[in-house]
Amino acid sequence: MLRTLAISGYRSLREVVVPLGDLTVVTGPNGSGKSNLYRALRLLAAASRGDIVGALAREGGLPSVLWAGPESGGTEPTVRRGPIAVRLGYASDELGYLVDLGIPQSDSASVFARDPEIKREQVFAGPVAKASTLLIDRSRQMTRVRDERWTVLDQQLAPYESIITDLADGDTGLELLSLRRAMAAWRFYDHFRVDQDAPARARQVGTRTHTLAHDGSNLAATWATIVEAGQGAALDDAVDEAFPGSRVRVDTSDGLFRLTISQPGLLRPLEAAELSDGTLRYLLLCAALLPARPAPLIVLNEPESSLHPSLLEPLGGLVRAAAERTQVLTVSHAPALVDALPEPARVELRRSGAETSVVGQGFFDVPAWNWGSR
Repeated sequence: MLRTLAISGYRSLREVVVPLGDLTVVTGPNGSGKSNLYRALRLLAAASRGDIVGALAREGGLPSVLWAGPESGGTEPTVRRGPIAVRLGYASDELGYLVDLGIPQSDSASVFARDPEIKREQVFAGPVAKASTLLIDRSRQMTRVRDERWTVLDQQLAPYESIITDLADGDTGLELLSLRRAMAAWRFYDHFRVDQDAPARARQVGTRTHTLAHDGSNLAATWATIVEAGQGAALDDAVDEAFPGSRVRVDTSDGLFRLTISQPGLLRPLEAAELSDGTLRYLLLCAALLPARPAPLIVLNEPESSLHPSLLEPLGGLVRAAAERTQVLTVSHAPALVDALPEPARVELRRSGAETSVVGQGFFDVPAWNWGSR
């Protein structure tokens, strides 16, 4: 389980270190930095696919996402002394990872000059990276691995290559394999498509599916997989809590899967194509949060969108149920949803000037974290 998320230099998150639990709800007013925190975590996950440089470039390149205020915060301009960087990292019960992305220092004439460079990466054990906990340490092109002693690898990494995906398998050991698998399994759900042409509304070719797709296109197959795995009762309870007396079924014909819902007072089941946006979105959230095989981390960004206020309390119960099986991080500014979740799980953000901070987090409350140096 992730215990700490650390972000530095990303948009309004000049220096933020957030504690995480089984269930964490990030809240705060519009513009406080909630979406920035979500995007930063999603960007960190891209490292597991070897795509963190590309993902950052698609956001407009490093210059467009950098903290634009004074280096030490506040509003008064100061002379920059540290490196220009976006730094992202996390610590978990097992391994931690951090990456330092900087502005290219060479090949300025290249057509890829907007691509950031990976300046530093570290894999460590325990809550914080320090000399005694480091397992893999990459500084620019050079990487060293710790076994009984430090060994400098012959392989040199290009500025766009990551230790997670590009080191030779024989040099990385089980630590990187474990890290890569865990990060690749994180699931992010942000504004499901529920328009009339949404894939979730159409009949789809279905196969056994343990994870709901980001766009919800495999909803029917995911729902059927959950039921066949013997976990359909949780789905039935979640549907009944939101729509009393209703039942969802998946019909199949010639390999095509169709999701239907039977509701009191109706003479026939409704197909997904007939459902309201809010109803379909709630069913998508059920499949995302109660899969047959839970992801190690599920992250929801404003799941209350398009939902009627009456559905926010049932959604809170759905999130709580999911957190009993896996780690859940929810970003929300809906008071009814936030109030339906345990108060100790809340992390409230605020914006002071251009900078995001955690409400009530004093100097001694910030989780231990160390970025190291280049």
